[in-house]
Amino acid sequence: MKKGNIGVTTENIFPVIKKFLYSDHEIFLREMVSNAVDATQKLKTLVQKGEFKGEVGDTTVRIILDAEAKTLTIADRGIGMTAEEIDKYINQIAFSGVTDFLDKYKEEANAIIGHFGLGFYSSFMVSDRVDIITKSYQDGAKAVKWSCDGSPSYTLEEVEKADRGSEIVLHISDDCKEFLEKARIETLLNKYCKFMTVPIAFGKKTEWKDGKQVDTEEDNIINDVEPLWTKTPSGLKDEDYKKFYRTLYPMQDEPLFWIHLNVDFPFHLTGILYFPRVHDSIDLQRNKIQLYCNQVFVTDQVEGIVPDFLTLLHGVIDSPDIPLNVSRSYLQSDANVKKISTYITKKVADRLQQIFKADRKDYEQKWDDLKLFINYGMLSQEDFYDRAKDFALFKDVEGNYSTFEEYQTLIKGEQTDKNGDLIYLYATNKDDQYAYISSAQNKGYSVLLFDGQLDIPLVSMLENKFEKSRFVRVDGDIVDRLIVKDDARKTALGEEDRDKLSEVFRSQMPSIDKATFNVDVESLGETAKPVVITQSEYMRRMKEMSRFQPGMSFYGQMPDSYTVVLNADHPLVKNVLDDANKSTAESLKPVDSDLKGLQARLAALRQSQKDKKPEDISQEEKDDVQNTEKAVNEQKDKRGRILSDYAKGNSIVHQLIDLALLQNGMLKGEALDKFLTRSVDLIK
Repeated sequence: MKKGNIGVTTENIFPVIKKFLYSDHEIFLREMVSNAVDATQKLKTLVQKGEFKGEVGDTTVRIILDAEAKTLTIADRGIGMTAEEIDKYINQIAFSGVTDFLDKYKEEANAIIGHFGLGFYSSFMVSDRVDIITKSYQDGAKAVKWSCDGSPSYTLEEVEKADRGSEIVLHISDDCKEFLEKARIETLLNKYCKFMTVPIAFGKKTEWKDGKQVDTEEDNIINDVEPLWTKTPSGLKDEDYKKFYRTLYPMQDEPLFWIHLNVDFPFHLTGILYFPRVHDSIDLQRNKIQLYCNQVFVTDQVEGIVPDFLTLLHGVIDSPDIPLNVSRSYLQSDANVKKISTYITKKVADRLQQIFKADRKDYEQKWDDLKLFINYGMLSQEDFYDRAKDFALFKDVEGNYSTFEEYQTLIKGEQTDKNGDLIYLYATNKDDQYAYISSAQNKGYSVLLFDGQLDIPLVSMLENKFEKSRFVRVDGDIVDRLIVKDDARKTALGEEDRDKLSEVFRSQMPSIDKATFNVDVESLGETAKPVVITQSEYMRRMKEMSRFQPGMSFYGQMPDSYTVVLNADHPLVKNVLDDANKSTAESLKPVDSDLKGLQARLAALRQSQKDKKPEDISQEEKDDVQNTEKAVNEQKDKRGRILSDYAKGNSIVHQLIDLALLQNGMLKGEALDKFLTRSVDLIK
């Protein structure tokens, strides 16, 4: 028996492995099985070269669990090792001269495995002792057993072993008993080894017999050695892709479509990416793309390898040019990653363009599911917008689809304002904004439907992309001001009547949490609605954007600002004004008289002080201005109270306000009940 110390440049590698890799200790099984598969593949290569002429036989890698003995064995019939090879590959750990790796890698300890070739030593993350019983394929080779208990010392001795290959026996630590559970091992094999290139058996298949599950004689093969992405696309049917998708994601709906990746230059990459049916959730759909290296699972956190917007896709990417490593930071620093990301973006864009051109009707039917991906891509990646603008679609409220260019041509005639700007009208909810949509359509305008999760952020981006263009929500103003063709019509009302009408309605506006109302008077024509409520396009958009951009969160705290537009041409509004003039004439006469006198005095005082320096104005003069201002405000308050008292008893004023609120979904609870009662009374 030979004894010795493992050649490492640190005092003891094993506590380091346990300490720094413990959070990912389950990957030991991937490493062990990968080594067994590699040994088997090397034997097959020797056969192809004619360097091994013996009987190949069964090459299945076997995983054997013995819970009583507390062992997990990975056995293969690959090339095996001689004593000299064990000394070279196991006893000497090459650190490339790096002795300070503890400090260097403590923040990204996952990079130790793979970066330093420590795959085999990951077994010590879960084991008190590891035995290697191996016999080389070479003629006359002696079987040897290597054993190490987690310290730098090891033993190596000759043993009896009838067959070539290796058995790695892990004596599982007490603090890692989970790896002695059959279900846990099955889960890990399914996660990491599902598509490895050599058959992997874990126990036997079972069948139901005499009221219980019993083992059969047939091996339980847990992997598919020729997964779909390794096959030629021309030989595959749609059902093959759908079946494979069900294998990867058993509980998911059928995908929209898929892209089969296959490239040999400037790097090797294969895979299949699926577009899932996603309506309104981004974050919940991430981590669905599985990254493989030569059919060995690496990670499902593919940020940095796949462009951010494509992490919403599902599927598989396999590339030997990506290092087998669980450290994302290391993957992102790899030179090939940028090339791969760029290639995938181009491939996805080309495929979408191809589908759009080949069957536009089918593409349009899938657009509502598809647009989340495309909008996200255009928002997050400049070069993707340049590709996607030719197959991205607008959908109007009637369900018609147009490309950006087609829609621009469609609306150019009717929706260009007096300044030459093209106005894109949109709605976010067809039912809630029905009246506004209808008014716009009656003017001959087209209205887009932007009801998706990323449609509003897209609006701001498109305004920057499109020349002389603005997007306006259809309820952002009265219809005549949505697209201003010429100067606004002047109302026939004098300033005094406008102020009186505004005060009557303003005084009766309800107090709604986080909402403010301004009142405006416009001439909209006799057939237009008597009262319309609009909301500022700018403020609403800022509030909506605050949900996506943390730096704009202060907009989200601001109240909603609404404008109540009174139609001075409508008979009902005219009647309210006439009745207000008659009902308040007597009360307002002395107030208005005093107010006019005070306002004239205030104007004269200010005029007299206009050209004086502040220090030349006496305190008496300052007090005079201040007292006059106070008296003016008192008369205005008195005037407002008179008009408010009048309006309070005018059921038509309340009815018109409530109708406008109801149209905007703002009439609820007690206010809605009062409206219904008043409506019945007015009908009587």
